[in-house]
Amino acid sequence: QVELVESGGGLVQPGGSLRLSCTAPRNIFEIRRMGWYRQAPGKQRELVARINASGIKMTADSVKGRFTISRDNAKNTAYLQMNNLKPEDTGVYYCVTIPYYSEPPDYWGQGTQVTVSS
Repeated sequence: QVELVESGGGLVQPGGSLRLSCTAPRNIFEIRRMGWYRQAPGKQRELVARINASGIKMTADSVKGRFTISRDNAKNTAYLQMNNLKPEDTGVYYCVTIPYYSEPPDYWGQGTQVTVSS
């Protein structure tokens, strides 16, 4: 069974920072793009950022300049550094693996809650 282990969510004040981590089995991690989705209350799930094994990144306009996706291939771990958090960033954040030759994610983490509130 494939398990993506997420950590790093929590409650922060506006302007604060969090770093999410996601670890996947090596045989999955090394041949997949890694990404982060989020689901805000009352809204559809949306792709926040994606990175391939070479470091090519895609970041949603809504978080560009504030969020940075990265990966450490030696540790089979992807990260989402979130700075200058806003209340509208609140939601459940999901780590995903994405095959190179099919777009839909094939594995999902359990989700971690991020709440931005005074």
